[in-house]
Amino acid sequence: MRRNIIAALALLLLGAGLTASAVAQQPVKLGVLNDQTGLYADLTGMGSVHAARMAVEDYGGKVLGRPIEVIFADHQNKPDIGANLARQWIETEGVNVILDVPNSAVGLAVREVTRTHDAVDINTGAATSDLSGKACSPHGVHWSFDTYGLAATIGQALVKQGGDTWFFITADYAFGHALERDTSAFVTAAGGKVVGAVRHPLNTADFSSYLLQAQGLTASETFFWDLDDATRAWTKRFLTRNNGKPPSMIHAGTYGATLHYLKAVAAAGTTDATKVVAKMKELPIDDFYTKGTVREDGRVMRPYYLLQVKKPSESRYAFDYLKLLATVAAEDAARPLSKSECPMVKRN
Repeated sequence: MRRNIIAALALLLLGAGLTASAVAQQPVKLGVLNDQTGLYADLTGMGSVHAARMAVEDYGGKVLGRPIEVIFADHQNKPDIGANLARQWIETEGVNVILDVPNSAVGLAVREVTRTHDAVDINTGAATSDLSGKACSPHGVHWSFDTYGLAATIGQALVKQGGDTWFFITADYAFGHALERDTSAFVTAAGGKVVGAVRHPLNTADFSSYLLQAQGLTASETFFWDLDDATRAWTKRFLTRNNGKPPSMIHAGTYGATLHYLKAVAAAGTTDATKVVAKMKELPIDDFYTKGTVREDGRVMRPYYLLQVKKPSESRYAFDYLKLLATVAAEDAARPLSKSECPMVKRN
């Protein structure tokens, strides 16, 4: 009897050892889910895959002694496809974190999948401020930009410069609706007025029926490649991977998000989604693009830039397209927590 017990214990210990060994050999899987073939392919697409792989290489290729693997797929800008891919990745392929996810409707759908699974989503590609508002999650981080920050930057600044009458030409899906809503609030608060709006299908290519003429472009971004020495140095590396095309803020964000996630996994000692996101909020973010923190609602705190497209005569070298008009501090570009709809935000 005693021999049987000892033999059983030996088998249990051997099984536990094999299990631990098997887990140690399993890769930590990062899934880049984005638009590979549609209207967002240049902003995200393979550029985000390259950026994630660069971050993995810079980190050293392993975390917790396990290899790191990057996979990717095309969600075709369809929420049902995005959600199904996310679910398949997590349940059958062992994906630990999903990155990028442009298109706000897809981003919100994927957020609902990771909320109920042991996986993290770090949205670097979608803008709806609901990702850190009513759709916030202990498994989610909103990384690069949001409609509130874009609206706070461009809405207030243009009204101050005399642009006090607004007409919106809005993409007819979650991102466009959120941006119009948030910008309208800033315009009216600054003393401007909205005289009307029209909404166009997502893939519209011909805006001639909406626009009679264009008189220049002012934009709000959180990154552009020529901002400083650090962004230029990283861009030089990225160009060799991305067929000579410069990075978007989504590419830069995917790099930084990947790096910060891996640091958090190492610090937490686990890939458990809740523990990793909690650690991401504890650790400061420090890369060439982001010097900031993840707020309790999952929003990354960062400054926004008001940019203007240069005249051809002002451009001095390749991709020298933008000039900086103003910088909006992170605190001024973020929705105050007192106005947040995020259920995780502690109320005083």
